[in-house]
Amino acid sequence: MTTSSPARAFDIRHLQLSRAAFAALAAVMVTFSSDHSAALGLGVFSGFALATGLVFGLSAWLVFPRGERMIPVLLASVSILAGMVSSVAGWRTTGVFFGVVIAWAFVSGLIELLGALRDRKAGRTAHTRDGVLIGILGLVLAVVLLLTPMQYALDYDITGAGSFTLTGITIAVGLFGGYAAVIAVFLAIAGFSPRRPEPVAAVSPEEAAS
Repeated sequence: MTTSSPARAFDIRHLQLSRAAFAALAAVMVTFSSDHSAALGLGVFSGFALATGLVFGLSAWLVFPRGERMIPVLLASVSILAGMVSSVAGWRTTGVFFGVVIAWAFVSGLIELLGALRDRKAGRTAHTRDGVLIGILGLVLAVVLLLTPMQYALDYDITGAGSFTLTGITIAVGLFGGYAAVIAVFLAIAGFSPRRPEPVAAVSPEEAAS
């Protein structure tokens, strides 16, 4: 007669809610800041990436069983590396923002998407929908940032408010804030959603009598 493994103190719900919290914080910081410069964008992204990487690193041991740790470890490594590069004050330029965020979004999005598809094929469906959607959103973020010209500048006037300039970095930082807001909402909904009951193995008459 087999016995079930003990329940883990941390599960996918804790990973989802932790990621949602840090993404929401990044979205709020971008949204309520009037300075959408490369320095601000990389500062917010650095904190977001380092925190996300730490969450993935801890979840690899606290949430995932031994055979399923490769994807969270890879995501932790990519996010921490991107966060460390963007945390260097002297490198906080427009070019670095585009380069680091595009590379992070593409690599992490691809890892998360392929990992989710692999888990779905293997029958592990607890969080595959999260991985597919967030992986796709990461790839979309990389594409739209690639399509945003770094040197773009548009001067415009608002009556009674003055003259302003819309730049490529302003758009890019806003796009990252929008990405963070979307995944924060999605992961929060996923984290607070009720879980399906785990299937209970049937007990044979011989096992019941023993």
